[in-house]
Amino acid sequence: MGLKKSLLYQQKAEIVEVHRPEPVESLPVNVDWREKGIITPVKDQGQCGSCWTFATAELTESYFAMATGHLNILSEQQILDCTPNPNHCGGTGGCEGGTAELAWAQITQMGGLSSEWTYPYTSYYGTDSTCKMNEVSPIAKVSSYMNLPVNEQDPILNYIASSGPLAISVDASTWSGYETGVFNGCNQTNPDLDHAVMLVGYGTDAELGNYWLVRNSWSPQWGENGYVRLYRESPFTCGTDLTPSDGDGCTNGPPTVTVCGTCGILYDAVYPVVSQ
Repeated sequence: MGLKKSLLYQQKAEIVEVHRPEPVESLPVNVDWREKGIITPVKDQGQCGSCWTFATAELTESYFAMATGHLNILSEQQILDCTPNPNHCGGTGGCEGGTAELAWAQITQMGGLSSEWTYPYTSYYGTDSTCKMNEVSPIAKVSSYMNLPVNEQDPILNYIASSGPLAISVDASTWSGYETGVFNGCNQTNPDLDHAVMLVGYGTDAELGNYWLVRNSWSPQWGENGYVRLYRESPFTCGTDLTPSDGDGCTNGPPTVTVCGTCGILYDAVYPVVSQ
């Protein structure tokens, strides 16, 4: 999918505690950041394992829009081409995988992220290309990124309700046949995190129960116009990822990792700090 989670447990920035979290019962029943005008149209990563760059660019678009009032479509290709990964963090880089944390660290070093129009996506068919620094013309500047507490649901609900969307890591290995409804078909015993996506809200379906609203990068033709509603457990359950060192990691990691929530949705929630 484009995310090999070898070092997700290592690449944490400052862990943000949600200040004075509200009781879940007092939060809005439904939250959808698409209604705030800060979410760009659904995209398609194609045959490239570039989900990590799409989740990164999409979150940067939204936070730049909140900071400036301007919603721009930003360049996944700049991240894909220009993010060195010599230590193989989360993959080997490019179409072979990486992490949003790695991408935001590099965007900070590059001075920001360019428009899609000045640095367009060309890796749809899975071909990597070299970094074109002469085409890097940053418009959205990132100063850092922040992680929410690992495997905790209330801080994520509070953050989504009050502050904005999040980049998350999930097990999407059983998503291919999803069309509509609230999905609960992941392996909850041994979820295998393999995909980076965007969490844009949560809600309650009168018939199907509570859900998380997740934006995917498999085109608007997939799922519910490019989105999936994942079952939101209460209380949530945890499972064991048996292959946390899948792919080439920076260093040898633990043999197993505990991940919680449907499809492991609570394990790695992160957002960028965008400066104007």
